[in-house]
Amino acid sequence: MATKQGWASFAAQTTPEPPRLLPGEDWKRLDPLERELYDEARQDYHSALLLVATPDIRTIIHTGTKLVINNRGKQLGRRGLLVSGASGTGKSTSITQLGKKFQIDLQRRSPGITDRIPVVYIVVPPDAGPKALATEMAGFLGLPVGHHDSPQSVAHSVVEVMRRVGTGMVLVDEIHRLDLTTRKGKDASDQLKYFFDTISATFVYAGLDLEESSLFSGVRGRQILGRFIPVTTGPFTHRSAEDQRDWAKLVAAMEQTLRLHRHKPGTLIEQAPYLHARTGGMIGSLDQLIYEAANDAISDGTEKITKTHLDAVLLDGAAMAQFEPPRGRRRGR
Repeated sequence: MATKQGWASFAAQTTPEPPRLLPGEDWKRLDPLERELYDEARQDYHSALLLVATPDIRTIIHTGTKLVINNRGKQLGRRGLLVSGASGTGKSTSITQLGKKFQIDLQRRSPGITDRIPVVYIVVPPDAGPKALATEMAGFLGLPVGHHDSPQSVAHSVVEVMRRVGTGMVLVDEIHRLDLTTRKGKDASDQLKYFFDTISATFVYAGLDLEESSLFSGVRGRQILGRFIPVTTGPFTHRSAEDQRDWAKLVAAMEQTLRLHRHKPGTLIEQAPYLHARTGGMIGSLDQLIYEAANDAISDGTEKITKTHLDAVLLDGAAMAQFEPPRGRRRGR
């Protein structure tokens, strides 16, 4: 998505249309090739990102939308959005959905304008300096950057183009990679501040556990805190009855999307405590667990998710590290 063509394709995507489940008799009559294509279509659907509007996603979209309204027409006094959280809690998903909503709303209000680039999305590269950041912006816009071009000349070209194409939102992902304890990191932060000051857009930063990074250190860090509204994403908890209901609703929403012939609705809701224990309440881990198990159920012909399917899915290291299986069972490697 870090190019204008890739972002435009993402913004134009609609919710995947679920493949139709064939009636039982028609399903049984499929020949081997027809069954293979039918199964692949369902597995591809499960593997696509099926967005569930979690409370964090709703908060970020709501807060970001209000900031866009408040920032209209302002050069001074604009505010940005700062999204921080652990890995797998939906930071990138949230900010890209915010950007997508902004672009769709803008195109709906002003249709037919083809030379506009409403949203710019970049990922901060490791050990980024000012030229690297400006080059990422230029790369999104399709601007050539020469080896001998100075950071200032690249930045000026980026600003000129963004103004001309009406950029109204700038998404900066992996912002935790900026190290404000180094000269290069400080210069990169100043470069972002230059973009913030000279482009009349709403800026959104997202990064991993920003409170533990150096992003807020020194005078530059205080400037960021003074200009950005912080929102923190986190895993679902499972302590109170309300927490458990929210988690069960999330599981139910995912279960409703399954395209399996023999899966009984409500089966996964009954497994909600186990699913929370396996994933630590991380939305990304839950997505992987349920949909990988569903695809395995298609591959082996059972057509329903069982505890065996769920147990067999290998999750990310963070989810596996926090999971404590019941006594008497050894954790699989």
